Amino acid sequence: MPPEEGDTHVVERSFTPADVRQFADLSGDDQPQYTEPDEDGRLLVHGLLTATVPTEVGSELGMLARTFTFEAHRPVYTSQTVRCACVVEEVEETEEQYNLTIEVTCTCDGEVVMTGSVAGIVAKP
Repeated sequence: MPPEEGDTHVVERSFTPADVRQFADLSGDDQPQYTEPDEDGRLLVHGLLTATVPTEVGSELGMLARTFTFEAHRPVYTSQTVRCACVVEEVEETEEQYNLTIEVTCTCDGEVVMTGSVAGIVAKP
């Protein structure tokens, strides 16, 4: 079924301390807030790691992202669940593909933690 404007996809993910430490190793961003627990035993989750949550929707759609912009509004910590709603805002159909623009809103505990936009393509079968 082709993507349509208004289609909404929701995914959720929680990050573990092991996830954060692995991302710190992979990215080279191993600042103490990502590797040493706070007074509640939590690690701060990298903003770029949080921005990977909507990639699950991209996978569901078979989308190859071309551009993406994210704005972090609040910190995310391990043990919190990130709920990400992705809404297809624009669909441009060509002979070979669909060009999509998707608006992203990520929340934790009902508060917005990240917003953004992703543009990419979905190849026609």
